[in-house]
Amino acid sequence: MKSTSKYDVIIVGAGHAGCEAALATSRMGLCTLVVTMNLDTIGQMSCNPAIGGVAKGHIVKEIDALGGEMAQAIDASAIQFRLLNDSKGPAVRATRAQADRTLYKERMRAALEQTENLHLRQGTVTALLTNNSRQISGVRLDTNETFEAKAVIVTTGTFLRGLMHIGLNKFDGGRAGEAPSKDMSESLLSLGFTLGRLKTGTCPRLDKRTIDFSKVAEQELQGTDIIKPFSFSSGPITRRQIPCHITYTNDKTHNIIKENLDRSPLYSGVIEGTGPRYCPSIEDKVVKFPERHRHQVFIEPEGYDSVEIYPNGLSTSLPVDVQLKFLRTIEGFEDVEILRPGYAIEYDFASPTQLKPSLETKLIENLYFAGQINGTSGYEEAGAQGLMAGINAALKIKGNSPLILGRSQAYIGVMIDDLVTKGTAEPYRMFTSRAEHRLLLREDNAEFRLKELGYNAGLVTAPAYNIFSSKKKRVEEILSFLETTKVTPSATVTTALKAFDADGPKKTHSLKELLRRQTMTLEKVLSLLPDGLPRPLMPCPEIASLVETETKYEGYIKRELEEADRIKRLDNVKIPSGIAYENIHGLSTEIREKLKRVQPESIGQAGRVSGVTPAAISMIMVHLKKTGAI
Repeated sequence: MKSTSKYDVIIVGAGHAGCEAALATSRMGLCTLVVTMNLDTIGQMSCNPAIGGVAKGHIVKEIDALGGEMAQAIDASAIQFRLLNDSKGPAVRATRAQADRTLYKERMRAALEQTENLHLRQGTVTALLTNNSRQISGVRLDTNETFEAKAVIVTTGTFLRGLMHIGLNKFDGGRAGEAPSKDMSESLLSLGFTLGRLKTGTCPRLDKRTIDFSKVAEQELQGTDIIKPFSFSSGPITRRQIPCHITYTNDKTHNIIKENLDRSPLYSGVIEGTGPRYCPSIEDKVVKFPERHRHQVFIEPEGYDSVEIYPNGLSTSLPVDVQLKFLRTIEGFEDVEILRPGYAIEYDFASPTQLKPSLETKLIENLYFAGQINGTSGYEEAGAQGLMAGINAALKIKGNSPLILGRSQAYIGVMIDDLVTKGTAEPYRMFTSRAEHRLLLREDNAEFRLKELGYNAGLVTAPAYNIFSSKKKRVEEILSFLETTKVTPSATVTTALKAFDADGPKKTHSLKELLRRQTMTLEKVLSLLPDGLPRPLMPCPEIASLVETETKYEGYIKRELEEADRIKRLDNVKIPSGIAYENIHGLSTEIREKLKRVQPESIGQAGRVSGVTPAAISMIMVHLKKTGAI
């Protein structure tokens, strides 16, 4: 590739957000430059080497359906798959996989290196360059080189003025062993952005050889024959799986932690940033849940050939001597040795209410933020934002409208709407409870919700889209067959149903109606047809499960779709840019200030701004009608 100083898009950072953003813009045909402080840490898993989980697994499936990379990377590097909430409803079932940290990073870097239009450069961005402080024009590096671009996507993770804490010792760092980015924060402040401070932490890494596995419980492995990969295009997972184990803290552990809280940066006032409520440190757990006599610790390997163990559940910033002391009170850890100490890190973030739903900043045109700079936590949340920022930067450069996912379309849509509408005062993590249309946003139907959007954007290849189209057609054919094929009461049918713990029909029923019964499956329903009658071939388990879910929950799905349509109508009522809220009679000063800060683009979004009442929405609607805006 020829050297150049001009690009269509520049990505600052190569973590999970940066990788997805770069792959999106380059695959959409734009000349893209990725600037990262260290080429060796592209796609690095800074914390737990795992992808997915409840809601997070849903996001990974959505990234894949749109044409992103994360699902394929974890499928190629996973050392253990698990299906969470298998006994619960389909809306909350989720996939999670433990990764080989090194394999994942290598797989993601290879994806970037093998993609056309994508250039990599090691360096530190010290300033964002603009035209008259209103439109992005490029970046400046610490080498004083400048690179021009039509759009810039900032994905700086925890590096903005990163400050690390181990006990009462603190030192500059964006991640263990890596320098922070200080000048970028100053550049953002000079452009008028509001920055805040957040805190996150990680667990100590332990030496596997010093753990007594005879004293801890082993998690049962799922057979490779039932593993469901994350990517809809991945084949069967046949790779060897490695077990994880479980142990627990105890009263002795907790007492040591309590005795040393005066040496904790979290409880001595040294840390100023707000930490993640849903992923607390072990210090937080002990203090805030004094009635709990033990906390679960997952003993998770970092890879096939690594002796490092990640003790999930033991995030801490206590001094190293205290870390070792409390670790050795835990069953199986009596002689454990620390390879890397746990630590906390504070970093700058930009309030996400400074963003449009496209993730473009409101202050500077063609400048996008994605990942932890927006106040989120988690690889999956970051990857999804990077993907959407990349897609929208590319679409804007091409002169097209942005791709804005609705709250009923994707968890990605829920997350971005939450961020840009409500903001966040703590690291944002996705949960199924954040989505009001959970039954519409299942893992199994992510393709049906988003594949066409990814194809239209130019990220999903024609062969992949054709495979999906055939799958969609197959599902529609089976659903139609079940709807139109009737079964009349007969001794044969009644006997067959009783064998399935179901009552025989007292009148003619469609196969679809019979499939709604709790004990019935697609295979059982098709077996009720008399020999000689035409019937569809039994589909693969994936399609059969999808057909069963769509049928059994049809009534609930219909109601959610109706509610989603109602909300969509409000989202389609656009609020003119620059509307003077002070001219709308009846709005309180507080509501005016909130609306000015968020600048909602639609009535639907305005209604989701915290503190904006239905009465205020009515006043805005009246104003828009009077002024002829709607």
